[in-house]
Amino acid sequence: MKNNNRKWTESIVPAKGWGKINVKEIWNYRDLLVMFVKRDFVAMYKQTILGPIWFLIQPILTTILFAIVFGKFGGFKTNGQPTLLFYFSGILLWNYFSETFIKTSTVFRDHAGLYGKVYFPRLLTPLSISISGIIRCLIQYVLFILMLLWYCCAQKNMFVHPNWYVLLTPFLFLMTAGLALGLGLIVSSLTSRYRDLIFLLSFGVQLLMFASPVIYSVYNLPKKYSTLIKFNPLSGILETFRLAYLGDNAFSWVLLLYSFTVMLFLLIIGFFVFSKTEKTFMDTV
Repeated sequence: MKNNNRKWTESIVPAKGWGKINVKEIWNYRDLLVMFVKRDFVAMYKQTILGPIWFLIQPILTTILFAIVFGKFGGFKTNGQPTLLFYFSGILLWNYFSETFIKTSTVFRDHAGLYGKVYFPRLLTPLSISISGIIRCLIQYVLFILMLLWYCCAQKNMFVHPNWYVLLTPFLFLMTAGLALGLGLIVSSLTSRYRDLIFLLSFGVQLLMFASPVIYSVYNLPKKYSTLIKFNPLSGILETFRLAYLGDNAFSWVLLLYSFTVMLFLLIIGFFVFSKTEKTFMDTV
C-alpha cells in the first residue's frame, strides 16, 4: 500500500494583507529573469533587417528631428551647448523612462496568458522590462559619450564642460529606473481593471514629455513655469545629467533629493500595490 503522507517541497499560498516582496523567491527564479530579458531583445528585433542597430538609429533620428523642430524652428535655447548633444542628453533618459513605464503599466494584460498557465513570481516580468530597457539605454549612452568626445576633442567646443558630477551617472540611471518601475506598477493595477486607461497611456506620456526638461532646460524658463516644472521628479534627474556632461547649468542637491524621495515613495507603493493586485487580477483581465 502506497504512503500518501508526502511532504511538499514547496507550497504556494497567497500573501496576507498587502503582501510582501519575497526577495529570496525572486533570487531563486533568477534564471527565468535572465530568460525574460533575453526574450525581450529577441522579440523586439526579430525578423528586422538592421536588428540591434535600431538601438542607435532611433535616438539619432529623434535627436535630429528635435533639433530641427524645436531648435531651429521653435527657437528653444540650449545655453550655447551643441544642439545635438543637448537634445540627445534629454532623449537618452526620457526614452528609457517612457518605454519602461508604458510596458510596465500594461504588464498584466500583456502577460495574462503566461500568468494563467504557470507559476512564477509575477514581479519578474516588470523587473525584466526594467533591466532590458536599461541595457538598451546603456548602449545608447555609449553613443552619447562618443559624440561628447568628438565635440570635446575634434571641435574643441568651449561650451561642453564635463565635470565630476558624471560620477552620479549610475545613481541617475537607477533613479530613472525606479521612477518608471514604481509608477508603472501603480498604473498596472488600474489598467488590469479598466482597459480604456491603456488608450490614454501613450497620450499621457507625450504630455508628460513636454512637462519634463527634455527639449528645454528648467533654468531657461520664466520663474513661474520653472517652479512648476521642478515638481516633476524627472526634472532633477535630467538637469543633473546635463550638468554632469555639458556643464553650464546650476546644480541643486535639493532638487535631486526631491527626485530621489519621490522615486523611493513611488517604488515602495508600487511594489505593495502590485503584490495586492496580482492575487486577483486573473478575475478581471
